[in-house]
Amino acid sequence: MEDESSAKPWAKHLARMDRWRTTAVCYLRKWIGQHGQSVQAQFLQGAAHRLGSGAVTLLILWWEARR
Repeated sequence: MEDESSAKPWAKHLARMDRWRTTAVCYLRKWIGQHGQSVQAQFLQGAAHRLGSGAVTLLILWWEARR
């Protein structure tokens, strides 16, 4: 039989985690609404920027190697 004192910390922990999760989800929804883009769109935009940056770097290296 479990002691009540050992059950209470778990209940408090679960309640705290639930509040944290609810707050995080609310924050993310608000952020997405303000920026007008989904997380997937932000990821693709970042990936395209990174790819473009890499292409420019390769172009500069190729140009310098020819000289």
